[in-house]
Amino acid sequence: MDAQLKRGSLDVCVLTALIKGDSYGYQLIKDLDGVIEMSESTLYPVLKRLEKSAYVKTYSEVSSGRLRKFYAITDEGKKKILEYLEDFKELIKVYRYIEREVKDHEG
Repeated sequence: MDAQLKRGSLDVCVLTALIKGDSYGYQLIKDLDGVIEMSESTLYPVLKRLEKSAYVKTYSEVSSGRLRKFYAITDEGKKKILEYLEDFKELIKVYRYIEREVKDHEG
């Protein structure tokens, strides 16, 4: 997958995982398993970027006897998901055009 396309998808996947409720890093990786490849070294820069953009907010809380940093989606984060969905509709149109033209001119 193209790096820029993947980067935008990673951000929105993390935001979408937070729609069901606040979470912490390790849980987000588990929640996204099978959806998109995500490691800690990938996730934490994404979370920092989302926090800097005000798409998520953070707080600390004790969970299972450990102090964890939790992430919560903001209203801006929810808007970002909706924008992504609209952009993706346009991308699908482009994909279908390219696919149709290539098939028409292959043979």
